Amino acid sequence: MSELPRKRLRIGLVGTGFIAEFHLRSMLGVRHVDVTGVYSRKAENRERIVKLVAELGLGDCKSHDSLASMLQAGDVDAVWILSPNDTRLETMRTIHDEVVSGRSKVFAVACEKPLARTLSDAREMLRLVEDAQLNHGYLENQVFAQPVLRGKEIIWRRAASTTGRPYLARAAEEHSGPHEPWFWQGDKQGGGVLLDMMCHSVEVARHLLTEPGRKRDSLKLKAVHGTVANLKWTRPRYIEDLKNRFGPEVDYANRPSEDFARGNVILEDEDGNELMIETTTSWAYVGAGLRIQLELLGPEYAMEFNSLGTGLKIFMSREVKGEEGEDLVEKQNAEQGLMPVLEDEAGIYGYTDENRHMVECFRKGEEPLETFADGVAVLEILMGLYLSSETGDTVRFPNPDLENYVPLVARR
Repeated sequence: MSELPRKRLRIGLVGTGFIAEFHLRSMLGVRHVDVTGVYSRKAENRERIVKLVAELGLGDCKSHDSLASMLQAGDVDAVWILSPNDTRLETMRTIHDEVVSGRSKVFAVACEKPLARTLSDAREMLRLVEDAQLNHGYLENQVFAQPVLRGKEIIWRRAASTTGRPYLARAAEEHSGPHEPWFWQGDKQGGGVLLDMMCHSVEVARHLLTEPGRKRDSLKLKAVHGTVANLKWTRPRYIEDLKNRFGPEVDYANRPSEDFARGNVILEDEDGNELMIETTTSWAYVGAGLRIQLELLGPEYAMEFNSLGTGLKIFMSREVKGEEGEDLVEKQNAEQGLMPVLEDEAGIYGYTDENRHMVECFRKGEEPLETFADGVAVLEILMGLYLSSETGDTVRFPNPDLENYVPLVARR
């Protein structure tokens, strides 16, 4: 490994989709970083990222037609895994092999949520990164959102310190559906909206309930109960809509994934106090755009945040015509009327502070706030919720049945 701390961290991207562009735009608020490489399967997608990196002034980014090429190039210190869920474990295996063999000098890796599609795959991701002695970070942006960071700091410093710790966290995330076809395919994504979005909700809720300065495993997982449903996208009109947009591979008449999920998670703190997480996620929400709602409740206090409760709003009458876009808020569903505007989506959603944190930890050789171990813990909760929704029973922990469990919608 190179001597630490490094003056600048050189990162390479694996993946060129929507989330990769989100990460790049957030890097404008990150110091000591250069984006020096990108790999994905399609040359035109790589060139789009190379061009965007240049436009943003984030470095001299090179396009690589293989992952091994990027890892061996000598100008990449850390890898951001941003590719589809079904590619992440194989990507990590390649990184492990290249580093262990001495062909690559990469010393850190960050992986976008979720860490894997199953608990066993998540454990293998953690084993590989530790065996290669790589520093590792789990990219869960909502933990780093400014309202979350500021709200948690105030609650624990002013309220919990005098009246007792918080005992209930609620987290909800809703929008009208994903951008890419693989998200809608249960075998490729690993599930439906529960895996895609509840990974955010359970982790930000765990974070809010965890005492500052302690790791999240200071809270013991006791039980979960989950419910999933198909509310919108299995209706005939919307089945055809998905086929028209994404092709016959997205077939919700015969192979649907859940578009609504609800979960209850029971935890226990070090003193034996019971804590509760309530989460809901949906791909069936049609509003101004992506909506995140968070609450934290304790004996004498409450905290709440709604991402669409913005200070800036724009009104456009029916006379204002324009093409579909997402220039006001992610998953924007209208171009007319009174609409909230997120002035800095990457910052409000937590991507800027997340990437700033990861870059600084990797550059200095410090352990990030979120690691692959947290990604494993999230998968354990999510698989428990899937099993609960399939059986109708509450799932209690530890539960060996989850080690090789595959959600129903991911089985072909």
